[in-house]
Amino acid sequence: MSEYIILSIFLFLGAFIAAAATVTGLLLGYRTKNTANKMAPYECGMETIGNARIQFKVGYYLFALLFLVFDIEALFLFPVMMNFREIMAGHTPLSPMIVLIDLAIFIVILVSGLAYAWKKGILKWE
Repeated sequence: MSEYIILSIFLFLGAFIAAAATVTGLLLGYRTKNTANKMAPYECGMETIGNARIQFKVGYYLFALLFLVFDIEALFLFPVMMNFREIMAGHTPLSPMIVLIDLAIFIVILVSGLAYAWKKGILKWE
């Protein structure tokens, strides 16, 4: 029962801190009128030209997907590589052959994602 009390205290504190930060920002924040300049999207100090969704061949979501692919790769490969010697020596319940097959399948999937991104032209810097 004490675990639930601790959990509820942390949930309450998290909600309280989030609400306090929001209210503090609303009370102490500098208020300005919504002008056309203020509501315009900011693009590194340059004037905005056209619509980014129409102007570019590939959408920004593909950049995010490419980042996510390689982020998950690092997240998965790091613990496996940290224990690679123990796995290959047979000191873990995992079979070394199964681990190698899993790694090979995983890397093939990642390389196919990279090939797709390359084919779509995401990796070109213009």
